[in-house]
Amino acid sequence: MKIMKFYILAILLFTTHISIAQIEFKAEVSKNKLGVNQRFKIEFTVNKQGADNFVPPAFTNFKIVGGPSSSVNQSWINGKASYSQAYIYIIQPKKIGEFTIEPAKIEYKGETFTSNAVKITVTKEVEIPKDPNNPEYVAQQSIHLVAEVSNLSPYVGEGIYVVYKLFVSENINLNGSRITESPQYKGFWNQDILVKDVNFKRGKYNGEDYRYVILKKAVLIPQRSGKLVIEPIEMDFSLGIPTGRGDFFGNMITRNINYSTKSATKNIQVKALPEEGKPIDFSGAVGELDFKVTANKKVLKANEASQIKVEISGRGNLKLFEIPKITTPAELEVYTPEHKEQVATSLNGLRGTISDTYTVVPQFKGKYKIPEVTFSYFSPKEKKYKTITTDAIIVDVTEGKELPSSVAANGNTIQKQQVVSNDNNFRFIALNTTFKPIIEEEFLNSTLFYVLLLFPFLAIPIAIIIGNRRAKRAGDVFGNKIRKADKLARKYLSTAKKQLGNQEAFYIALEKALHNFLKAKLHVETSEISQERIAEILKNKNVEDTVIEEFVSVLNNCDFARYTPSTNVLMNQDFDKAKNIITKIDKYL
Repeated sequence: MKIMKFYILAILLFTTHISIAQIEFKAEVSKNKLGVNQRFKIEFTVNKQGADNFVPPAFTNFKIVGGPSSSVNQSWINGKASYSQAYIYIIQPKKIGEFTIEPAKIEYKGETFTSNAVKITVTKEVEIPKDPNNPEYVAQQSIHLVAEVSNLSPYVGEGIYVVYKLFVSENINLNGSRITESPQYKGFWNQDILVKDVNFKRGKYNGEDYRYVILKKAVLIPQRSGKLVIEPIEMDFSLGIPTGRGDFFGNMITRNINYSTKSATKNIQVKALPEEGKPIDFSGAVGELDFKVTANKKVLKANEASQIKVEISGRGNLKLFEIPKITTPAELEVYTPEHKEQVATSLNGLRGTISDTYTVVPQFKGKYKIPEVTFSYFSPKEKKYKTITTDAIIVDVTEGKELPSSVAANGNTIQKQQVVSNDNNFRFIALNTTFKPIIEEEFLNSTLFYVLLLFPFLAIPIAIIIGNRRAKRAGDVFGNKIRKADKLARKYLSTAKKQLGNQEAFYIALEKALHNFLKAKLHVETSEISQERIAEILKNKNVEDTVIEEFVSVLNNCDFARYTPSTNVLMNQDFDKAKNIITKIDKYL
């Protein structure tokens, strides 16, 4: 019984494996070589019902102009069933070259299968044969994208417009369309104009009757001189192309195709504004403009507000330059101006008014003059610069306090007095004198004043640098140990010098100085100091053997001299040897 179950299970697994192995998933294209202006069909076909979760390739270097669409073909012939499902795309290359379309993926019974990769060769644009039965040729002759530019040679700052129109022949059906690439306006200030009427109208294209619709309108203002490019607009279409045959009822049979096209690139040669005659105050205004400065009140009381309005109106690049500013006396309090723009955008460019409104509040009684204001702009129509100068505005403050300069300290008005002359006014004039001028330098604007003024600015960064160095040094634990040992070596060497004549104290201090020197220079602890260890470390530091022997000899003398009689002469000799050997080793290290 167990054997029978094993055979049944084996047969089922084998059958399942065969059924999975028989799945076929492949990719086929309508053409492997084509021009960059052509398109082709790619079809992914699977022969098993139940396959799902189809994942297309990335189509790098290609753009999809149609699809995806799918079709199913199922038949039963002579008792044998067949099934196929296709996923169809219409694609077009983006550039010239040889490219590979990577495999697609699909799932069937829990497993993932991949199609074959397809190689495509793309050449330069090819001329579509003039065949009235070729749908591509018919579409090429029946669909036109046109970019109309108002001026191909404007000045910098002069507004122009571009209008994109779609012309469609009367004999084809436009089933659908979409913009795939919007135009870019590099080097231009631009603003789109709302297209309200999107219905087809009748018009002419190359002398023939067409339907047309306006797709896009924009105002462009060039920002630099030289050659600028208005890039094309690109669109995809779904078209019904007549085949020239009729159906049973006499209706024309059409063939649906996908088609893409683009408008022509427009080159704009922008002229620079002339340097000759350019005013000093020119700020980039270009157009046909007017300028005025007005006040809503010229006679008022102190602390009463008046509105001074600086206004530019007309047609031009109104949003791309600064409005001139007014100059007011110090006795008038002036607030930040309120900026307003009332500008409409049309095919004629920017038209309207821009203004700055100043609120002016006088503090004292008197008459105050707001000087003339000038505004310069370039007129493309007359091809020259123009300057407008407004009249000065006199603000008369009839009531209020007098200016501080004419008021006494006690608040009373100072009255001018008549000078009375008499015979004694010039009775003696000294021609010679011994007086010497007293030169007293005022503290304000003096050298000391500027030194004290700048001192905090100099002291702060110096204090920061010193503080950072101290903090860095305090955090350098290893370096602090080295500096401490070096300091101790100098201390003990000086201590040994003071103990000359006192044998035991001298040699103890001398030995400690040598040990601390080693700790400072060789980074070794006292527990590690031995003659063998010292010789090994110094040899690794490339110190000569004779120098090492001298150092060890001094250490030995310190050790033995404490227990044997010694004289001041010997102690001085050992001190000099210690100084010399430290100097020699320090040079090596």
